[in-house]
Amino acid sequence: MRHLLISLALLGLYAFPTLAFAQDLALKRVMLSSGGMGYFEYEATVDGDATLKLTVSLQQVDDVLKSLVVYDDKGGVGGLSLPGREPLAQAFKDLPFDQASLGSPAELLATLKGAQITVGGSRANSGRIVSVQEETVALGNDKGTTTRTRVTLFTERGLQQFILEDAENLQFADAALRDKVSQALVAIQGNRARDARTIELSARGTGKRIVRVAYIVEAPVWKASYRLTLGADPMAARSALQGWATIENLSGQDWKDVELTLVSGRPVAFRQALYNAYYVTRPEVPVEVAGRLVPGVDRGGVQADQRSKASSPPMPAPAPYRPQQERSMAAPPPPPPAAMAAAAEQIEASDAATQVVFRFPRAVSVENGRTLSIPIIDRQVPAMRMALYQADTAARNPLAAIRLTNDGESGLPPGLITLYERDKTGNVAYVGDARLSGFPVGETRLLAYALDEKITIERDMSQADRLATGTISQGVLKLSRLVRQTTVYRVRGPAKEPRQLIVVQRRLTGWTLAKPDAKGIDISEGNYRIPFTLPGGDQTQTFEVVQEQTQQQVVRLIDGAADQIRVYAQAREFDAKTRDALAKVLQLQQSVAEAERKGKQVDAERQQIVQEQARLRENLARVPANSDLQRRYLATLDRQESELEALAKRKIEAEKGVETARDALRTYVAQLG
Repeated sequence: MRHLLISLALLGLYAFPTLAFAQDLALKRVMLSSGGMGYFEYEATVDGDATLKLTVSLQQVDDVLKSLVVYDDKGGVGGLSLPGREPLAQAFKDLPFDQASLGSPAELLATLKGAQITVGGSRANSGRIVSVQEETVALGNDKGTTTRTRVTLFTERGLQQFILEDAENLQFADAALRDKVSQALVAIQGNRARDARTIELSARGTGKRIVRVAYIVEAPVWKASYRLTLGADPMAARSALQGWATIENLSGQDWKDVELTLVSGRPVAFRQALYNAYYVTRPEVPVEVAGRLVPGVDRGGVQADQRSKASSPPMPAPAPYRPQQERSMAAPPPPPPAAMAAAAEQIEASDAATQVVFRFPRAVSVENGRTLSIPIIDRQVPAMRMALYQADTAARNPLAAIRLTNDGESGLPPGLITLYERDKTGNVAYVGDARLSGFPVGETRLLAYALDEKITIERDMSQADRLATGTISQGVLKLSRLVRQTTVYRVRGPAKEPRQLIVVQRRLTGWTLAKPDAKGIDISEGNYRIPFTLPGGDQTQTFEVVQEQTQQQVVRLIDGAADQIRVYAQAREFDAKTRDALAKVLQLQQSVAEAERKGKQVDAERQQIVQEQARLRENLARVPANSDLQRRYLATLDRQESELEALAKRKIEAEKGVETARDALRTYVAQLG
C-alpha cells in the first residue's frame, strides 16, 4: 500500500490538463449512401476568429482529410491540425526515457541515472542517482519475504542509500527534467483514446455567424426492403407497395434530431492514406575528396589586347512573397426542414442524375450502435400477375411472377420484396419473396416469387440446316446455308383461370428470331422474354420458338472436291444457270482426272519395266558369259529399252493432255460470273 502511495505521489508531481473529448461542433445533418459512404455535417455558432474541435475515429481520419469542407458566409477557413498518427511515440522520441520507464518509480529512477534528486522523510537526502537495485528481505515472525528497492545516491558526504518504499516524497532538482516528465504524463493521458483523433479547425472571420463543417467517411450501407400486397382479384391492375429503409448508426456518436437523407446510387469512391507519412528515396552521391593541389610557378606574362566585354543583363529581383488570401467556402445555409408529416408517402423522393434521394420530413434520433427502420414508400403501383418460365430454374413448371411497373416520380433502390396475398374474406397470407434490382422511373420488372404448379411445360429442341442460295463469282462458288434451331413448348394451362405466360429463351448470338413475331418481345440479359396467352380450361397448347442464322461458305471450283460439286450441281435451291455451270465444271474436272489417270498409267508401266530390268541385271551377273541364257537376258533388256523410249514419248503426251484439260477448266471457271 505504501509502495502504491509513493508511485502515485511520484506520477502526480505536477498537474496537467485533461483532453476534452466533447465536440465543439453539433451534428445536424446525415446523408447515407447505398455506396457505403456517409455525409456528416456539423454546425457551430462563432464570433470572430474561432478554433473548433472535432473528434473522429482513427480509421476515419484519411477520409476526413480527403473530403472535409467548411461553409462560412462571413469568413474563411484558416486550416486544421491534429496529432500525428502515433502521437505517443513522437512524444517520447526526444525524451531521456521511454513509456515503459513510467511504469513505476523504480523504473524511472533506474532510467535516469545521474539525475539530481531530493528525498524527503525521516532520512532526507540529496544527490545524484548511482544505482537502483531490488532486494528481497525476510519479514519477521516467519511471515515470508518482501521486495524493496534500494537507491544509491552520490552526495557531498559520499555514497548514501535509502529505501524507495520508505521515502515520503521525491523531487527532481532539474526543472527541465521535471517538465519532460510532466509532458510525458500529459501525452499518456491524451492518448487514452487511442482510436480517436481530435481535429482543431481554424475559422477566421468577423461577427457572430454559423459555421458548417462537413466530410465524407465510410459508413454502413443502408438497405431497402419492400412489401407488396396482392389483392383478391387476380386481374387487378394495381397493388399496394410499401418500402422501408434500414440504417445503422455505427458512427461512434448519437444522432440527436438530425436531418436524415438517404441516397441510392453507385458513386465512385476512393480511399487514400493521407494520414501516413511518406518519404522520397533519394540516390546517394559519394563525397568527392579532392587530391592535394600543387600550384605551378609564375613565370610572368605579357599584356593582352584590351577589348570591350559585353555586360550581361542583371538578374531580375525576385518578387516579394505575398501569402495567398484565404478563400471563403461560403454557401447559404440550407433551407429549414419541411413541416413534419406522419404519413410515409409524404417523404420527399427525387431523382438526381445518378441516384435517388429520400429526404425525411422530420428530424431523426438514433443512438450509437442502434438500428433504425423507416418506411420510405407507400403507394399503389401497376402489378400484373403472370407465369415466368425459366428452364434453368425449373424445367417442368413456371414461376409465379409479378410484372411491376414504376409509374412514380422517382426510381426505387434495389432490395428484397416480401409478397402477401389478400383473399376475398380479407385475410392475408405470405406467398413468397422476390429480388428487385435498381428500378428507374418508367421501367418494368418481372419478379418471380414462387413455383406455379398449375402449369406444366414440356420442351423439345432440334436443329436443321439447308442450302438457301448459291452464286458463282471469280471462280468461287458462294453458298448460303440457313440453320434453324427450333424449340417446341407443350404447355398445359391452369384448369380454371387464364394466365399470361412469359417464356425465357436464350438468345443465340448472331441469330435472328424467326418465330414468333418479334413485336412485343423483350430482350433481357441475353434472353428473349416471349409472351404467350393461356386461356385456361386445362388445355394443352403448342408454341414454337425458331431462331435462324445464315451461314456463308465458299468453294474454289478449280480445286473443289468432285463429289461436293456433284451435290451442288443437283441442288434445286440453285437456279438452272448455276447448276449448268457446275455440271460443266464437273465435266471439265473429269477430263482433268482422265488425263491425270493416263499419266499415272504410264508411270506405273515404266516403274514395272525398271523393276524387271533390275532383276535381269542381277541375274546377268550370275550366268556364264556367252551362254544362251545370257544372250536371252540381253535381248530382253534391249527390247525393254525400246519400250522405255516409247513410254517416255507417251509421258510427254499425257502431261500435255493434263495441262490442256486444266487450261480448259481454268478458262471456263475464269469466265464464270
